[in-house]
Amino acid sequence: MSGWAAKRFWKETDIVEAGTGFEVRLDGRSVRTPLKTLLVVPSRGFAERIAAEWDAQDETVNPQSMPFTRAANAALDKVTPQHAEVAEMLSAYGGTDLLCYRATGPDTLCARQAESWDPLLDWAAERYGARLRVTAGVLPVDQDPDSLARLSQAVAAFTPFQLTGFHDLVAISGSLVLGLAVAEGRMSAEAGFAASRIDEEWQISQWGEDEEEAERIAVKRADYLRAKEIFDLS
Repeated sequence: MSGWAAKRFWKETDIVEAGTGFEVRLDGRSVRTPLKTLLVVPSRGFAERIAAEWDAQDETVNPQSMPFTRAANAALDKVTPQHAEVAEMLSAYGGTDLLCYRATGPDTLCARQAESWDPLLDWAAERYGARLRVTAGVLPVDQDPDSLARLSQAVAAFTPFQLTGFHDLVAISGSLVLGLAVAEGRMSAEAGFAASRIDEEWQISQWGEDEEEAERIAVKRADYLRAKEIFDLS
């Protein structure tokens, strides 16, 4: 059966152990990804999130209301067969890491960046032996290839499901180091999201924020926090 059937056809949702993972079943029938891969996730907690999404569907199945199901589909259909490519793509953020590009002024913004970001770069240097260089302004700074390679090794070690959650931690923040710090518990997802928005929040404090922008930020924040949950459940 297709995991994306348009109409609800089941009454009960169950979770069963399946080898080293957990499978969600609808009236005893297995759920499959869009590419027909058996939907097996690495933890019961992950399966419970998926089961709750299917339980919450009304007469018509709405995939956009099922982020954990979509994440599992991505992990199985996209990341698993392209693990090395996805890891390489995310590792490339280290070469232009948000934390390495600082404002040239005003002093208050520069101080906020340094206070939040310097300890994270120090942590990466200690944790991975990867010291990244910092610059002011937008001109690119060349990073030490050995440091980038060590960060890349850390990313490559993640499982496909972990890499799926890690993707949004990096892509939303624009920082490989920040993504690693949140993934490894160096800081909370809330703190990580706030650290990624120092520049934007400073601009808001100066000029204000409109309603549409506030809604966009709320969506990004929810996606970021969920990415951390997906990583942890994996």
